[in-house]
Amino acid sequence: MVKPKRRASNRKPKPPVEARPAESLDQVMRRLDEIGKSYDAELLREAYDYAAEQHRDQRRRSGEPYLEHPLQVAQILADLQFDQTCVLVGLLHDVLEDTEATAEELEERFGAEIAHLVDGVTKIGRHEYVRRDEAQAETFRKLVLASAKDIRVILVKLADRYHNMLTLEHLSNDSRRRIAQETLEIYAPIAHRLGMAKLQGDLEDLAFFHLYPHQFTKLQQALTAKLKVGRGATDKVCSRLGEKLEAAGIEAEIGSRVKRYYSIYRKLRRQGIDISQLYDYLAFRIVVREVRDCYAALGVVHQAWRPVPGRFKDYIAMPKPNLYQSLHTTLVSDEGQPFEVQIRTIDMDVVAEEGIAAHWRYKSGEPGTAAEEDSHVPWLRQLLEWQQEVSDPRSFMTALKIDLYPDEVYVFTPKGDVLSFPRGATPLDFAYKVHTELGHHCIGARINGKLEPLRTALKNGDMVEILTSSTRYPSRDWLSFVKTSRAKSKIRHWLNTEQNKRSMEIGRRLLEREVKRCNTSLKKLLESDELEAFLESEGLGKVDDMYSRIGFGKLQPRQVVTRVLSEDEAEREDPSRLRQAVNRILPFGSSPIEVSGQGDLLAYLAKCCSPLPGDDIVGYVTRGRGVSVHSTDCPNVKQLIYNPEREIEVAWARSSDDELYPVMLVIQTEDRPGMLANLTDVIAKLDSNIRQIDADTEVVGRGLINVVVEVKHRKQLEKLRGAIQNISGVLQVDRKVGTSVGAEG
Repeated sequence: MVKPKRRASNRKPKPPVEARPAESLDQVMRRLDEIGKSYDAELLREAYDYAAEQHRDQRRRSGEPYLEHPLQVAQILADLQFDQTCVLVGLLHDVLEDTEATAEELEERFGAEIAHLVDGVTKIGRHEYVRRDEAQAETFRKLVLASAKDIRVILVKLADRYHNMLTLEHLSNDSRRRIAQETLEIYAPIAHRLGMAKLQGDLEDLAFFHLYPHQFTKLQQALTAKLKVGRGATDKVCSRLGEKLEAAGIEAEIGSRVKRYYSIYRKLRRQGIDISQLYDYLAFRIVVREVRDCYAALGVVHQAWRPVPGRFKDYIAMPKPNLYQSLHTTLVSDEGQPFEVQIRTIDMDVVAEEGIAAHWRYKSGEPGTAAEEDSHVPWLRQLLEWQQEVSDPRSFMTALKIDLYPDEVYVFTPKGDVLSFPRGATPLDFAYKVHTELGHHCIGARINGKLEPLRTALKNGDMVEILTSSTRYPSRDWLSFVKTSRAKSKIRHWLNTEQNKRSMEIGRRLLEREVKRCNTSLKKLLESDELEAFLESEGLGKVDDMYSRIGFGKLQPRQVVTRVLSEDEAEREDPSRLRQAVNRILPFGSSPIEVSGQGDLLAYLAKCCSPLPGDDIVGYVTRGRGVSVHSTDCPNVKQLIYNPEREIEVAWARSSDDELYPVMLVIQTEDRPGMLANLTDVIAKLDSNIRQIDADTEVVGRGLINVVVEVKHRKQLEKLRGAIQNISGVLQVDRKVGTSVGAEG
């Protein structure tokens, strides 16, 4: 008999998810009883009392006692049906980061396992000399290392972030936007990778709410109105599904759900449409008993409604990497509107909602086997491998973000094994996934038996065979079209190793030439007692590192000779040559940049991203033109700084109210009269000058405005962006940076 599910009620208007009242430890333990998890009440009480003592004088930005936060995190973990250890770590997760507690004290009181898990969740402290992006990258590197050993680390971190997102309104605008963006880029995709669909959706909607409040409110209101109008049609589809399945003798539960706000928002932006043109905002779910019933139900719905060609996906035969299984098909209603139907078994439905919780291997308090862990989170093992090869923290964060955003395609090896890749992956990505050496020596590929270029994008169902040659090695050009983090890191590692060898050879030759000019020998310099002290002062571990730095142009051969050899041994240069050298390192006029450890080395702001005082910046050592300074999120940085040897630390030296910096803003608006006047009025009121402005109609009903404004620093820009975002009719405000690298060599 078919049992239609009661349709879920509309979500609360604002915010998309609300924090619950504070729980007590007794309520947490009652929840563990409800889900059948064994626990030691005395141990949980001891952890609670310890956390209360450590956080006793602390309060959150909301004014409530800090202890409410770890208690809520413990409750979230219990609701997710994790074990006592997770709940206990949830209670203690902030004691190492925010109190005087030590890891040794934790281990003594609660054991090594608890101390390890709490330490894994703890952020790496940020010091004045460490940029925010570097601290963030090192924190995630540490998180990956700890989670690869015990997945519970990342589960506690997700619960921690979820509660922080529920209480984000108490922070400043800048902090809210930064945390929401990080959640959208890192934590929500991690929840997706673990198959935790509900948690992923909540994190995305909360981040959307805080990043784009105006767009969120408009979408929420429009969707609410649309649901009221379409309620009758939804009931009609559910009723008809029930009748058809019952007539076919298939026992099923039928339900409908509204797609998530952020998911709808992404689709509207991707397709360039508004909510009135969106029809498949509803998805119907059929839950049956057996796998065979899934395919039988699929036949029934395809007979009842016309399917949309190319919109059927079989995730039962080919599960997603996070173990999600279901049949997806899109149908056209009698009124001509498309709607999606998902068909799965009861077990598949549990996995789809709970993800890793449904596969939990810690029910008895003992970790499962390594093989069990690997089968559920193989991507953590891949990240662990990549982080060992990537020394630059920003490169690691880039790899992490790329890996967390795959839109999978599934291809076959010649032996019939199935491998998954992000959309747009190439045969090279395939080769590197199979084996590093296969990728290094790849010269071509056969796709479905036909020779294809290495740039070819793989499609679902392709069979790929790699052709190799022992004389072929990676090319820098490969980095421009491979998609996976593994392939990029392997190629970069090989290129960096080779380039480092070449730079050492060049550096050695340059130093030999310099010592000959000074009427001495390289052997004498290398045997000098001063060499070891010089290497230590420059932070160099060995002579080869010195050669490499000379080869890259970050260390002058003359500097080595004059500091290692005595004045008598190092002859003076002729005056004209010395004058030229001095001119090359004179201060760069009014440059607001300081180059760390290099005196007043020539530095200039890159035009591709036009960094502002207050931006996180990085220097790139060019050949013959000094240091090019970019913002750390400039798209060109990833291409320029392919080897950390050419990166140099830079900082803002000063900020003057007399200096103005041009910034281009790209503003998407509704196409309505007076929009341009409102925009210019807001810019003028915030003491910013418009250097250039262009307006056009992007699509019907949408406007696109490109405006170049002059600002003094990042804070003024953020204030300006916020004011523009609040103009009625403004949909989105983005800061635009260039995409061409230019002659930075």
